[in-house]
Amino acid sequence: MIINNNILLGFSLGLILIFIGLLFKIAAAPLHNWAPDVYADSATIITTWLTIMPKISILLVLFEIQTHINLIENINIILELNNIINNNTLSFNNSYLWSKNLLLISSLLSLLIGTILGLAQTKIKRLLAYSTISHVGFILLALAINSEQSIEALIFYIIQYTITNLNTFLIIILFGYIIKNSFRDLIQSIMVEDETGTENDINYISELKGQFFLNPVLSITLTICLFSMAGIPPLIGFFSKQFVLYSAIQNGYYFMSIIAIIVSIISASYYLKIIKILFTEEENTSEYSDKELKIINNLNSNSEIEISSTNSFIISTLTLSILLFVLKPSILLNSTTILSLSLFNF
Repeated sequence: MIINNNILLGFSLGLILIFIGLLFKIAAAPLHNWAPDVYADSATIITTWLTIMPKISILLVLFEIQTHINLIENINIILELNNIINNNTLSFNNSYLWSKNLLLISSLLSLLIGTILGLAQTKIKRLLAYSTISHVGFILLALAINSEQSIEALIFYIIQYTITNLNTFLIIILFGYIIKNSFRDLIQSIMVEDETGTENDINYISELKGQFFLNPVLSITLTICLFSMAGIPPLIGFFSKQFVLYSAIQNGYYFMSIIAIIVSIISASYYLKIIKILFTEEENTSEYSDKELKIINNLNSNSEIEISSTNSFIISTLTLSILLFVLKPSILLNSTTILSLSLFNF
């Protein structure tokens, strides 16, 4: 069947627009500009939803489109090899090269922009927004390769991204609840005008200063999540990046692999910045009067803000899955392998 080139061009243009719209939705660079502002100005619980659920569903849609595009390419390659079609008939091979190139370009820009711009952030949710953009770069790299191994890496990366990000934002919500409801924050709000958008949200990284000495368990838990995001072994985040990089090297994407390794090293610095602030003791007690300091010390020593057992259980479970994955990886890896084989060969 002869198909007019104009129809092929229009069909390809329509798919390109669909791809661009979906990349915009997951805040992939260079369509990322909306994400830091929305994340920073929304309530933390809303940001938690935005950073996880829409991305998972849209990435699955992108995976389906990319898989069917590659399926059409493979069918046409077989037909051409058997001389069933000729140069004037329907051949999608050159028409669909843009899909892989578009994903690779977006992946490269997401890795670079998410890392470089994240270094200059002072607001914690803006920093995590750029961190998310960098993680999207890894996911798009695995999606662009589109081999059995890369799809397994893609599924595993999405799982660990969901676990780590959910745990991180839950801990930040708890920190905000604890800090904003303490009497210390009340005194600060009397002396300095509060700039936060919502009552119990943490806006600035500096608000976490010295929290290890007040909430050691939550601080250590947040540190584990940040180390996992940075790809520090033997946490689950290290293995997710390793799988993506291994599949990229196996398929000849050496330049992208080198860039991904470099940005992973650089991005670790802004995670370490948060950890440093957590473990830095506050030294600005001179701004309070002696009477205020006595009240603060009495409240810190005699009163505690209780955390619900449900929140404690969720955070503990997620943290242990991040920390202890290395002891029994086969539970998750076998599932991702079976799922990737079923999806890739469907």
